Amino acid sequence: MERKPHSVRREFPPREVSSVPLALLLAAVLLLNALLYLYLSKPGISSGRAGADPGLCPLGYFKLGAMKNCSPWLSCEAINREVRKLKCVGEGAVKKVFLSEWKENKVVLSQLTNSELKEDFLHGLKMLKALQSKHVVRLLGYCEQQFTILTEYHPLGSLRGLNETLHIPKYKGVNTWHHRLMLAIDYVGIIRYLHSSPLGTLVMCDSNDLDKVLSQYLLTSDFHILVNDLDALPLVNRSAGRLVKCGHRELQGEFVAPEQRWPYGEEVPFEDDLMPSYDEKTDIWKIPDVSNFLLGHVEGSDILRLHLFDIHAACKKRDPAERPSAQEVLDTYRKVLTLLIREVALPGTREML
Repeated sequence: MERKPHSVRREFPPREVSSVPLALLLAAVLLLNALLYLYLSKPGISSGRAGADPGLCPLGYFKLGAMKNCSPWLSCEAINREVRKLKCVGEGAVKKVFLSEWKENKVVLSQLTNSELKEDFLHGLKMLKALQSKHVVRLLGYCEQQFTILTEYHPLGSLRGLNETLHIPKYKGVNTWHHRLMLAIDYVGIIRYLHSSPLGTLVMCDSNDLDKVLSQYLLTSDFHILVNDLDALPLVNRSAGRLVKCGHRELQGEFVAPEQRWPYGEEVPFEDDLMPSYDEKTDIWKIPDVSNFLLGHVEGSDILRLHLFDIHAACKKRDPAERPSAQEVLDTYRKVLTLLIREVALPGTREML
């Protein structure tokens, strides 16, 4: 008779009693880690770049390669004396770009090629100096008199070559939905930073087609995105009634936002003076197209697109005022990342909860 209650107790194995709390604990730990990562990656958490990366220095200084101490931005004299050009690696409307060497470090030297565009060049330099952060390519030095800028070298080049890079055998391991979504988060994070920059609300104007947009950004060796070209970055100032226009020529095509297109029909010839100005929501219109490229076509990318469908549809609202802010898009991307990481790691969590 005394064994009955003992046998009843053994009918409830300890493992079954603790399985739900264990799953909850694992889910909580995973979620905490994801939220911690997202918190630390948010713009503005640290004061400047130096707080997030030991390789970053206070404004006006830089650290490169094996350097132990921060060095001031290189002057005209230092650039002329210490920087050696290796080869031309690119040329645009404003400047020519040279792979160069400084104290056994690969660097990038950019020089003005069209004197008529010197104001654009100097504007890009001004933006580069003022916006140094984890989102912007690292400035190493400059010479205004010679229209020369020295920046950090990133061997993977611009975002235009992303798919080709990810098909190289050594990088195939990062050709996943997770890494591609992280790139999209980086991209939207840059747009968010420009829209709430220390200088005010800036619009990424050099973005009239996808290829042009991708050429403005660099892919780092640890698979992050940096904005590299800041020559066309006008300021929106609503309180002063100042909006922007991206250039003085007619823009066409579905890639640019509706408000950037000539609104008076083909029967009225384009005149820059009659073209209405607009605000930073033009950048929001382009986010789905850029993200679609970044997400690629890998296992899981279709699921990502499904999760991002609503926010991307909102980005494509014809009325700019109805589009979300870059911060709202970024928050949505981060929530999707957290959700999918949790579901991949613990597929049964939803049912258990």
